[in-house]
Amino acid sequence: MSENVRFVRMGIGDRSVPYQEAWEEQQRLHALRVADEIPDTVLLLEHPPVYTAGRRTNPEDRPLDGTPVVEVNRGGEITWHGPGQLIGYPIVKLPEPMDVVAYVRRLEEALIRACGEFGVETTRVEGRSGVWVLGESLPDAVVDPAQVVDIGSLTLRMGLPLGIDPRLAGPEYAASNAGQRGDDRKLAAIGVRVARGVTMHGFALNCDPDMTWFDRIVPCGIRDAGVGSVSTELGRAFPVGEALPVVEKHLAEVFAELAEPALAR
Repeated sequence: MSENVRFVRMGIGDRSVPYQEAWEEQQRLHALRVADEIPDTVLLLEHPPVYTAGRRTNPEDRPLDGTPVVEVNRGGEITWHGPGQLIGYPIVKLPEPMDVVAYVRRLEEALIRACGEFGVETTRVEGRSGVWVLGESLPDAVVDPAQVVDIGSLTLRMGLPLGIDPRLAGPEYAASNAGQRGDDRKLAAIGVRVARGVTMHGFALNCDPDMTWFDRIVPCGIRDAGVGSVSTELGRAFPVGEALPVVEKHLAEVFAELAEPALAR
């Protein structure tokens, strides 16, 4: 990953970019980056409404009304993209030895810093990717032992599947919610693919979207948590244009930093 990253503001608002157009541009840039013909590049944009399904999407999580879904080759499950959501597609060459988990941690770190600048406290959650606002603590709540599964140093709760990378734990992660707090809310989703050492796809930050779009699906296949936005957390309108320069700044900072212990677990 180079220290000098090129940012391309591909289009927001009235200039939002259809998903297929952005996907074709990703593929074009990916081939150029593999060939070292361009520097690391991040596309920043907004999409018209679209549902996309990653490779692990379950049939029962899709829209029940037959709404079309675009199949994509990223990791993760089904999600929605649309107005009010800032999309980032980093096309970056990962250093050797390649560590995809560390790369995802870097994306999370940039978005956590950006949300902090917006005035919203966010965190990682043990065993889950993305950026989260934790639910309120519930008085006298007791963790149900039947919902706790231990895998080495990693505790997975609420029926999370086995096989999650054990680095998704540690002091930078909030404990998974096993009923000790209200619903956590995901503000930013992350789904990536790495081919020939270069990344594709990326993140989606909910700035000020119409949240009812998420009601037709089970976002990211997660049934025991909710989806939130910067706007709902701040209690005011928060357009994508306000988020864009701040997210760009923190992505540039994080990509330029040397590996840190918290990001290279």
